[in-house]
Amino acid sequence: MLRKALRMSVHPGQQAEYERRHNPIWRELEDTLLRHGVRSYTIFLDAATSDLFAYVEVESEERWQAIASTDVCRRWWRHMREIMPSNPDDSPVSRELREVFHVEGREPA
Repeated sequence: MLRKALRMSVHPGQQAEYERRHNPIWRELEDTLLRHGVRSYTIFLDAATSDLFAYVEVESEERWQAIASTDVCRRWWRHMREIMPSNPDDSPVSRELREVFHVEGREPA
């Protein structure tokens, strides 16, 4: 399983709208994520800065990248572009974070 983390942001004053659009997320988008090997996907909001932190567990980088070419993903990006910084292709501006520490659950010594 591949763990990925990303930083994005939402425009000031759009935090509530960002959250509203994710609750619930489109069923078609959720199904697409799951079909492409996403096992867990969480987004956190820092209300003081409007920064978003996304954490995803996915089966492979190739399957993760393939999501971007789906129709539903492209529609979602267009749906979100006015409330968050976006690239020319409507994808959200994001920075991938490098993992520097991880611990798996086990029985303590």
